[in-house]
Amino acid sequence: MTAWTRICALADIPTLGSRVVESSSEGRIAVFRNSENQVFALRDRCPHKAGPLSQGIVHGTTVTCPLHGWKIQFEDGQVVAPDVGCVKPYPVKVDGGDIFLQLAPSSPPG
Repeated sequence: MTAWTRICALADIPTLGSRVVESSSEGRIAVFRNSENQVFALRDRCPHKAGPLSQGIVHGTTVTCPLHGWKIQFEDGQVVAPDVGCVKPYPVKVDGGDIFLQLAPSSPPG
């Protein structure tokens, strides 16, 4: 069973920016906001060389890793071809101006 955990207000993440959430069981999770105020969450680790995706460039529904330019899709965590790989995505929602992340009950963000 999973639970929704409030992370922050939508306004706390700048447009085209991110915020890092620490989870005891999941590690670092990057929460992103795009130019259309859509919010997405991915493990903060590129599958190529473990680059911090939270420091990448957000564009549309993808983020570009700051180390080697790999592009990762927010919806499913898949790397855009010709590169191959996947990052774990997390369910996220905005409700009443607040961002909520869905984590297992034993994984509260820190």
